[in-house]
Amino acid sequence: MNIALITGSAGLIGSEAVEFLSGKFDMLIGIDNDMRSYFFGKDASTIWNNNRLMEKIKNYKSYNIDIRELKPLEKVFIEYGKDIKLVLHTAAQPSHDWAAKEPQTDFTVNANGTLNMLEFTRIYCPAAVFIFTSTNKVYGDNPNKLPLVELNDRWEIEESHPYFKEGIDENMSIDQTKHSLFGASKVAADVLVQEYGRYFNMKTGVFRGGCLTGPMHSGTQLHGFLSYLMKCAINGDHYTIFGYKGKQVRDNIHSWDLVNMLWHFYLNPRVGEVYNAGGSRHSNCSMKEAIKMCESITGKKMNYTYSEENRIGDHIWYISDLSKFKNHYPDWSYKYNLEGILTEIYNGFKSRN
Repeated sequence: MNIALITGSAGLIGSEAVEFLSGKFDMLIGIDNDMRSYFFGKDASTIWNNNRLMEKIKNYKSYNIDIRELKPLEKVFIEYGKDIKLVLHTAAQPSHDWAAKEPQTDFTVNANGTLNMLEFTRIYCPAAVFIFTSTNKVYGDNPNKLPLVELNDRWEIEESHPYFKEGIDENMSIDQTKHSLFGASKVAADVLVQEYGRYFNMKTGVFRGGCLTGPMHSGTQLHGFLSYLMKCAINGDHYTIFGYKGKQVRDNIHSWDLVNMLWHFYLNPRVGEVYNAGGSRHSNCSMKEAIKMCESITGKKMNYTYSEENRIGDHIWYISDLSKFKNHYPDWSYKYNLEGILTEIYNGFKSRN
């Protein structure tokens, strides 16, 4: 039997992976305890998504387990370990603002939880492919030290800089920079995944995401940029832009496109590899540009204000260079552009409400 084990299986990337992989594995084991509702409140709960998956995906089995708890987690590995071919670890505390409220919770979920997953994989299914969804926050605020130019609606990097054409590559330093506590806990997890690959010769892959998004995202103010923005656009809720004149730039990748990247890695895995994974030059926008697009799609003016105080460690300009991944996996390509992503998010909200 071939089994894929997915943590955070009711979240954005986890649930996309469950649907994507349902016809490719005999069984999908999901681990998700809805901590997102603890982090961000009941509106961020993923229970609805887990229920949807259990009803729709017949070979999906869900376990309500905290990845910090060793005994219940190990029990799953003991039961299924010999048949687990893929471990996809997407569970996390995902907000750098929230991490400052409860640093111990953030670190134990992101770092200790990842260590638990790696160690049980090494013990019970060492031949499995282990994939970890990291974050561009591992680079801290180093991107803000790039030579940036202010344009009418966005910040942009100088055309003469090597990053102008494709974006920021994996060689940017993750050292001596302000990460936020969230970024620091993800650095620890990121390096652990690399080390288990290199030290134990395990097939591990790290994917440093830009803004991950899609219609199944339970977006909130503290996490889920495009999802929360569209939610406010539809409902008329107030939205606050934090700093940088609303011209800060993010690249955005649809959850399906990211999971497809992970699938390509699974089919031809490497040891301790690292990839940037975002929308690249293909799909990016500033806050101001995103608001205009939401207003165009909804036909409504957004209710928003601007705060001069930017979030600690926030990026002014971040676009991912995917050249390395495309070179290793030339058959992969994007399915969604920015307009397609926002339209899907809009349609998703309308269908659920």
